[in-house]
Amino acid sequence: MRSQWECLLQNLGCWQGSFTRLSTRGEILEDIPSETTLELKEDNRTVRQVVRRFYDGHPDDLVLEYRSLNKSTVFFESGAFSQGALQFAPYTEFGAELGLIYGDRRMRLVTLYNQSSQLERFVLIREHLPQRATPERPALTLDALLGKWEGEAIVLLSDWLEPAVSCTITEWKKDGDLVIMSLQMQNQMGVRNITSIATIDAINPQILHFDRDKLPTQTLFLPDGASITCPEAIITRQPFRLSLSWLLEPNLHQRMIRAYDDKGGWTSLTLVTERKVG
Repeated sequence: MRSQWECLLQNLGCWQGSFTRLSTRGEILEDIPSETTLELKEDNRTVRQVVRRFYDGHPDDLVLEYRSLNKSTVFFESGAFSQGALQFAPYTEFGAELGLIYGDRRMRLVTLYNQSSQLERFVLIREHLPQRATPERPALTLDALLGKWEGEAIVLLSDWLEPAVSCTITEWKKDGDLVIMSLQMQNQMGVRNITSIATIDAINPQILHFDRDKLPTQTLFLPDGASITCPEAIITRQPFRLSLSWLLEPNLHQRMIRAYDDKGGWTSLTLVTERKVG
């Protein structure tokens, strides 16, 4: 596997797009044009990042430089990454960013919780390299996910960044206003099966509610083939996960899951890549 620094370098370039602020139900509150540039400096040891956002046509720059990476940011070989709080604590703000990369396009999403541990808002960041060849995808719908998907999951543990790989089978079914999602993961340790049942929101069919789980969770379908799955509120002593999904092509789907344990500590980052087989 590439080193974490080499994985960061997969993101070099000038990424043009926008920062879209969304409500917890997916309404667009603000859309700010942006340009994020990552370049390797002449010493080959420093990455300079300039995040430029245009407010009413006027640029506002945030400049960062990296010579190393801290534990809160983890990369996969493709350049996909996540950064965020290492520890959830009640009565404090909490958030994390999940980022996927596919050819000349990137999809990033920041999920934010307020001091009451309630889901507060999202920031969806859609980006592309100049003269892109890959078009933006339509907004994701449940129908696009229905069926059977097969692929692999790469898991990086917080205390051991050597990847563990599992074979996956994911199946989405719809029965009236119910949605059944089943996941099978198989590796050398055996087979693990997970089944979750969601209800389609009565007002907005772009929202699924997983209310039967111990921690109520929602999936929100978003523009450009994306979706976010996260708790509606974080509850002390309950493990939780934040997940960003992206339909890269009609038959190719990817998702990243950042997991926290019952003590609020970040435990793992998982990247699942699957193709539709039925």
